[in-house]
Amino acid sequence: MTDAYRLLTRWWTAFALAASLAMLGAAHAFQRFGGLAPCNLCLKQREVYWAAVVVGGLATAWTLFSGGRRGTPRIAAFLLAAVFATGAVTAIFHMGGEYRWWALPATCASGGGSIDMDSLAALALGTGPTVKVIGCGDVAWSWLGLSMAGWNAIIASALAVFSLLAAKRPKDARAPRIERA
Repeated sequence: MTDAYRLLTRWWTAFALAASLAMLGAAHAFQRFGGLAPCNLCLKQREVYWAAVVVGGLATAWTLFSGGRRGTPRIAAFLLAAVFATGAVTAIFHMGGEYRWWALPATCASGGGSIDMDSLAALALGTGPTVKVIGCGDVAWSWLGLSMAGWNAIIASALAVFSLLAAKRPKDARAPRIERA
């Protein structure tokens, strides 16, 4: 067993936390600097990563404060696998709608507007008009023939597989006890 595999499986929740934050950062960068407004399914895919941030953050904190006797909790790795699998399914559904493999729900119909922080705050406070989002069936950006939803499906699937590997790690891959000074 390689040292890299041991490190990855021992501290998987920290790696998953970092990967989730990176995905959220990339999504917000595309929105803020690239001018790509998210659709309803894009926002749903972000919710998955926020859930992974919560699970990964709590499990990593638990590991650090409990002395890291066994590495990250296996239950957290299983939860992360479920969260990332949910994200992969959502992304595949979104990608299929973009490529017209199946019909998307009515909530994904194009509204023609864009979302910014001021309009979201006004909507939350009930002081502004309803925010319209772009249609989920429109490919806003693609690279190598895959839309953002397609790339998200690949990444979320890989994160789900790694989460399962971390949950099923052998006993010799567990972290040594962290001694407090």
